[in-house]
Amino acid sequence: MASGSVDFSLTEDQELLCSEVRRFAEERIRPGVAERDRHHEFPAEILREMGEMGLLGMMVPEAYGGAGLDALSYCLAVEEIARVCPATAVTMSVTNSVCCWPIVRYGSEELKNRVLPPLASGAALGGFGLTEPGAGSDAGSLRTTARRDGDAWVLNGEKAWITNAGFAKYFVVVARTNPDAGKRGLSAFVVPADAPGFSVGQPEEKMGLKASRTAQIYFSDCRIPAANLLAEEGQGLKVAFGTLDHSRLGIAAQAVGIHRRALELAVAYAKERVQFGVPIAQHQAIQFRIAQIATDLAAARLLTHTAAAQEHTSQAGRLAAQAKLYASEAANRACAESLQIHGGNGFHDDYEISRLYRDVRVTTIYEGTSEMQRMVIARGLMGR
Repeated sequence: MASGSVDFSLTEDQELLCSEVRRFAEERIRPGVAERDRHHEFPAEILREMGEMGLLGMMVPEAYGGAGLDALSYCLAVEEIARVCPATAVTMSVTNSVCCWPIVRYGSEELKNRVLPPLASGAALGGFGLTEPGAGSDAGSLRTTARRDGDAWVLNGEKAWITNAGFAKYFVVVARTNPDAGKRGLSAFVVPADAPGFSVGQPEEKMGLKASRTAQIYFSDCRIPAANLLAEEGQGLKVAFGTLDHSRLGIAAQAVGIHRRALELAVAYAKERVQFGVPIAQHQAIQFRIAQIATDLAAARLLTHTAAAQEHTSQAGRLAAQAKLYASEAANRACAESLQIHGGNGFHDDYEISRLYRDVRVTTIYEGTSEMQRMVIARGLMGR
């Protein structure tokens, strides 16, 4: 590579990964995807196969049974899955990025050896418990508590909008351990779903991602081993924010995958739909819409890849926020434009764009709203 130039090409291994995941997504996930969405059917068997492929522990070191890959490879795989089924992609993303990642980053050796192998193999799914009914973007107002009791921690409270609830075996949970310390009084834990006092609420009825399970989880004198603490007591906010900085890459990649499919559908429909005697692809108004969707996609993908490639730098949090902000909002625009190109047919559930339009909407909300991303970006540029 010439001095001063920038190489954005993928490695041979990354190209092979994309090819294998794309084939799997088309052959195993796409058949039945509309039916699973319609009946809110969780793709448990497909996820087991994804675990066997190494897709649920992509960034887990090989020493703990993972694939030991980098964040860019992970984003490439999420994009390929999201292009076919965003609901499956978010299930995959949650296990990788908000469960496995903080355990790798903040867990003790004993905890990592105990919990990571089943997560990485797909024998267990993961979840993340930060949001509460009364605490979303304001993580400092969490009310779930944890108190030390001998060789255990005892949790009480509830968490809301928990992806994989009812199917996940392990949850990374943030709770208040010191009621008088404000934001410094939070700690993070790994909570097994079979812990005494742990329970799951009824599945949420959502606008989209219907094949992904979302529910509240409850802690009623829920006892977990003292060794399940992540980092140190009082560092829960550090764990949560570090995890979110990383996990936004997965949401950006999910948005890119949805965006990519919206473009494919728009181009295909414009070529086959005839109005006024010609395919609508020949009308300049349609051509301009498609050109903008494609340009936004290229920008979103480049932002996401750039952020993933710099995951270990001091700018990682800001770059991930920029990627998530732009990719999610661009994907929402792309799905709206693609549906508009489909006309009345786009409003019908028989057309794939209808599902994508519902699925993409949450990407500007979870892992931090677009407004929160702008705050993260501004603070990264100007300081707090």
